[in-house]
Amino acid sequence: MNGMKIFDLSGRVALVTGAGSGLGRAFSESLAEFGADIVCVGRTEQKLMETVDLVGRFGHRAIAVKADVSKPVDVDYMVEEAVAKLGTVDILVNNAGINHIPTRIGETSIEDWNRVIDINLTGVFLCMRAVLSVMLREKRGSVINIASIGAFGGSTPPVTPASYGASKAGIIALTKFAAVEYAKDGIRVNCIAPGFHKTDLGLPSDSNLAKQREQKLEKLISRIVPLGRPGQPIEIKGLAVFLASEASSFVTGQVFIQDGGQLAQI
Repeated sequence: MNGMKIFDLSGRVALVTGAGSGLGRAFSESLAEFGADIVCVGRTEQKLMETVDLVGRFGHRAIAVKADVSKPVDVDYMVEEAVAKLGTVDILVNNAGINHIPTRIGETSIEDWNRVIDINLTGVFLCMRAVLSVMLREKRGSVINIASIGAFGGSTPPVTPASYGASKAGIIALTKFAAVEYAKDGIRVNCIAPGFHKTDLGLPSDSNLAKQREQKLEKLISRIVPLGRPGQPIEIKGLAVFLASEASSFVTGQVFIQDGGQLAQI
């Protein structure tokens, strides 16, 4: 293959978690634009249908599956629906993630800790476990896990709590283990670690704490991100297409940082 053909995803089926908004919606659109059929997974049906409508503009099949990735029963149902309606799963984008209002470790409730770990880390494990069984039958596949630069070091509230950083560091470890375990089966597993992007991560946007955090973040971003701004979801689309396609056929077990230059300063 050459030229644009190495990015062609025609005939492939991509399952994207957290597809109702933000990066998940951007991933869904970008993969559809390059030819893939899309399984949009999330917990809010209305948002999922909005993504399905957007994907439909590219003329490919798209379905919405309401599921909570932290629940094994939901994850099994998600994969069963994908296979039943679209035939298989060739690409998995593990994007679903949440956060909580940042607190220091000693002030973090067990409920907040468990909720973040259950969705951000256990959810990735459950989705990989379920989809890998499908990919093994096909002897091919691309798994794209979404971590964060929060996995690489601590930060002071109000930026990122330890629960979030720990969950994302765990995703990177899972990526590397899976890449080695499934390489001989034709399955590639890679990771994208974004920096600050315009997404809500499940925070209550109408709360005073969230608004205060947003104001502090704007000042912080202008100071610590060399490009001086947060990323937009559209700016990460190219990485997803690269990792999903044959353009990255010799790439596995890697972490791609997309952060406006923030970690380059460390």
